[in-house]
Amino acid sequence: MAEKGHRWRRLDNTAKIFPVIANEGMSQVFRISAVLKEEVQPELLQKALEDILPHIREFRVKLRRGLFWYYFEENDRIPQVQRESTYPCRYLDPHGSQRFLFRVTYFKCRINLEVFHALTDGLGCARFLRSLVARYLELVKEEPGVWMPEDEEKPDEQIFETVDSYLENYREMEHRSYSSKPAFRMEGHFLPLGSGQVLHGYLKVAEVKAVAKKHGVTVTKYLASALIWSIWQEYLEGKADRRPVVLNIPINLRAFFQSDTMANFFAVSSIGWLFRDPEMTFDELVQKISRQMDRKITKERLEESISYNVSNEKKWYLRIIPLVIKRLALGFIFSLKDRAYTMTLSNIGPIRMDLEFSEFADDVERFQVMIGVSRKQPCKCSVCAYGDEMTVTFTSVFADSRIQKRFFRKMKEDGISVRLEGNELSGARKRDNYPRIRRVWVIQKGGEKRATRMAKKVGHTGEHVAKGLWDYLRGKENWKEELRRRFHV
Repeated sequence: MAEKGHRWRRLDNTAKIFPVIANEGMSQVFRISAVLKEEVQPELLQKALEDILPHIREFRVKLRRGLFWYYFEENDRIPQVQRESTYPCRYLDPHGSQRFLFRVTYFKCRINLEVFHALTDGLGCARFLRSLVARYLELVKEEPGVWMPEDEEKPDEQIFETVDSYLENYREMEHRSYSSKPAFRMEGHFLPLGSGQVLHGYLKVAEVKAVAKKHGVTVTKYLASALIWSIWQEYLEGKADRRPVVLNIPINLRAFFQSDTMANFFAVSSIGWLFRDPEMTFDELVQKISRQMDRKITKERLEESISYNVSNEKKWYLRIIPLVIKRLALGFIFSLKDRAYTMTLSNIGPIRMDLEFSEFADDVERFQVMIGVSRKQPCKCSVCAYGDEMTVTFTSVFADSRIQKRFFRKMKEDGISVRLEGNELSGARKRDNYPRIRRVWVIQKGGEKRATRMAKKVGHTGEHVAKGLWDYLRGKENWKEELRRRFHV
């Protein structure tokens, strides 16, 4: 698949880390959903998936373990569409025999595409989902399809590019390594393993742009500043602290380099602020974050990032190390980098049903993006837009919605109207567009209370965990009860 006729291909430079660190507690799965204006017909969705998958071979793969690295091998099986019945972004075992690295589910009017991050990034996932939605709507309307039988004679025109753009744009140069200085970490009650809170905020694009323009910055700069401000106000109570509040922001490298790859092609930039002055205003913070992003998110700095990542891959003495040892080393390196940021903010920008899909634009209500979370990465924020509406989605394994509420309150203070929607564990009024995973008795606005009760059965974070272990060592806690409480055994 790296060349015509080959049934296998290498993982791109960034993808190599994901099979190493993925597990039940850290899925490395993200989701993009299309919300339609009519309920999904599962049999037609299955047919649509079967129609387009032969033409998008980049998704028709399984993961294989080599002596030195993982690699992709073509998968000839047929994936099955399923009704959504679990929490979003659940673990998708990449090592399972014959398994695909994505899943397609549906619920009411929503089509979900969940992808293991080694396969592609947000832009590649969005392209696949748009093709799937377009083919599904063609079948619903009984219109001629984009992919017809005669297209089988010219499959090369339908195959998206999956070259490793990191290698294509690599050039040897001086580079900086990533910072591993600890950032401020949010703490709270954890939900039971496998569950998670989802909260969508629907904003008007024009209103967000107007507020960003008032501050003289882009939308992403404004949202990043508002999120950093919200964390400072909610968790640090607007006081000085010795640890910076840092956001991990993925950057689409296709916007800086000539690439149309469906594989991963992004870099991450750490944007944050060390609050020393309790009197700092939001407008001052916006300007500081804006200058920092202007300085860090440039083609030259991104080339340094590519150089750093690829140079390690090219070193012969690292390449010959067996995979089992690489797994240990990469896991340790990831844990060091992981502590250097507070949370992730990913803005993939507008998603459009344009060009050959424009006739279906009115059949789609909105798109949603969400990123899998874990106890090491307990809260993440993702942003996308469709038409005149922007969707800001928080995924979290915390029972409370402190940071979400503070962020959307900031939006309202700045004159931006907000509508909230979430799953059963969120504090949103509207929670019926997600399946109920277990029986829940809630009153109005009671989802968060229910989540808090669930979390108290599991335990706390930070110093509370340390205290619990100390009590166990001193004999104050029974170890059998501790296991039952924390792991439900």
